Amino acid sequence: MTGTSSVASQKRLAGKVSIITGGASGIGASAVQLFHENGAKVVLADIQDTLGQALAQKLGEDVCYIHCDVSNEDEVSNLVDATVKKYGKLDIMYNNAGILGRPLGSILDAPKSDLDRLISVNLVGCFLGAKHAARIMVTQGQGCILFTASACTAIGGLATPAYAVTKHGIVGLAKNLAAELGQYGIRVNCVSPYGVATPMYEGFSADTAPMIEESLGQMGNLKGKIPKVEDMAKAALYLASDEANYVSGMNLVVDGGFSVVNPTMMKALYPAKL
Repeated sequence: MTGTSSVASQKRLAGKVSIITGGASGIGASAVQLFHENGAKVVLADIQDTLGQALAQKLGEDVCYIHCDVSNEDEVSNLVDATVKKYGKLDIMYNNAGILGRPLGSILDAPKSDLDRLISVNLVGCFLGAKHAARIMVTQGQGCILFTASACTAIGGLATPAYAVTKHGIVGLAKNLAAELGQYGIRVNCVSPYGVATPMYEGFSADTAPMIEESLGQMGNLKGKIPKVEDMAKAALYLASDEANYVSGMNLVVDGGFSVVNPTMMKALYPAKL
């Protein structure tokens, strides 16, 4: 085997065409770079035109930017059609675009407008992305649809009620689609991150990112590790790749065990450590 073919064989998405929404920053930008490094042709979709275009230009060949408001069905439909027109197929639809809303808040003082706004982007955006990807993938007889959900789907108290509603809705959508679309060879899965430092956080900047990461690490269960956007992108890469060829209907929670551990007993037994 030549050196060139050996390198090509290590590209886990070689020959695949992918769309990543919300790809201009945060987890999406990390996924764009990682998918590209692994041989995929990537269509980066976002409403942050300056950031999106800059990232596409930086990565160069096989990455392009398309403006898309995921809450607008015409724009989502056009995004999918433009991708297929350019590359001839669609293998991976990663519905990652989302907004956080208020960082804290009770249902007692939550305005309905917050819920409406979060649903329109987080949940409706995923619904539309899956719908229009599926109409292409069904005819192909194969495909992979991914969503970014949240660790709040595995444990209560990590998010505002409105945000939790949208992310639980995404997991429910994914499971339903896994059941419906499996007959066409289409896999459907979620990546559910623990908190990571992204521009979604209030007060986020290049200077504050390390402090946010340190704080998240301190609150997390898996000590000695800092949750990063790259960790979430790697989980998406796995689910998008042929390594997950028979994985469908999964909500892959990437939270260092946070959602499965009640620390109360451990704190009592090992107070110096915890």
